[in-house]
Amino acid sequence: MTDLVVIFQTHSDIEASIVRGLLEAHGVMLVVSPDVPHSIFPLTVNSTGEVRISVHPDDADHARRIIEGHRTELANGQLVRLRDEFESLQQAIAYRFRDRGLLEHAMTHTSRANEDASGGVHDNESLEFLGDAVLGFVVADMLFREFPGFDEGEKSKTKAALVSTTTLARQAERLNLGEHLLLGRGEEKTGGRRKLALLADGYEALIAAIYLDGGVEQVRAFIAREFAALIDDVHRHGVTAQDYKSALQEYLQSHDRPLPEYRLAGTTGPDHRKLFQVEVVVSGEPVAEAGGASKKEAEQEAARLALERLKN
Repeated sequence: MTDLVVIFQTHSDIEASIVRGLLEAHGVMLVVSPDVPHSIFPLTVNSTGEVRISVHPDDADHARRIIEGHRTELANGQLVRLRDEFESLQQAIAYRFRDRGLLEHAMTHTSRANEDASGGVHDNESLEFLGDAVLGFVVADMLFREFPGFDEGEKSKTKAALVSTTTLARQAERLNLGEHLLLGRGEEKTGGRRKLALLADGYEALIAAIYLDGGVEQVRAFIAREFAALIDDVHRHGVTAQDYKSALQEYLQSHDRPLPEYRLAGTTGPDHRKLFQVEVVVSGEPVAEAGGASKKEAEQEAARLALERLKN
């Protein structure tokens, strides 16, 4: 029996799966290692957790050229190697992961994990749960120290606004986080990279990954950088959570137009994580639509989008 040649190795299961799919798409035959009897992939995991892909010696050079020539094109047109898929994200967050697998895990949506037949790819829901708790603690601590004059109600209202789905989605958009989400084919086709809920969840998972990789001080520093401008707004304007609905109403009245109507366009997700989709209508015409973890939050975001469009 001809010995197989290792042509690719990585500590990332997802990266290995991508390379596997790439090679198969080019007709390269992959042979299952006898050392992994339960594996359906030609992947050998060594004692260090490294994944290796092996091929027949006659296919080795061809396989290496395929991998070497593979590029992922980003939204800005920049071409990067497969291994550098998260480099721009690490630069944007000003934090470099010691365990890049944590970052990859944080970016993996359940739709991607569900499409992986090996069962070795895990979604980011557990990280999102942890990130939500870490973010809540750090933001509460920041508000306690920054605004000693705020009473409990003011702190609670401000914290709710800072950690809302809408705010976190905007923070994620600023980092171009959507471009780095690992989505399933169905979610990709339905615009998952722009969905508020997915962006907010990914942002919370990212926070958890930084916490697990670097500890409390690193994640506190990240959140402090990320929320500095929002905290400054609270210093300037008092309790945050701008009332976009009132602002939209005032704008329409000042232009002799009728008051807006808000219609529930639908809901998605399980009961414990339901996303409300709300449409704002002016003079019988839909102006904007947005989602949120509550109808109130969705209405505020829809009003904000409507204001932007009407003013432009």
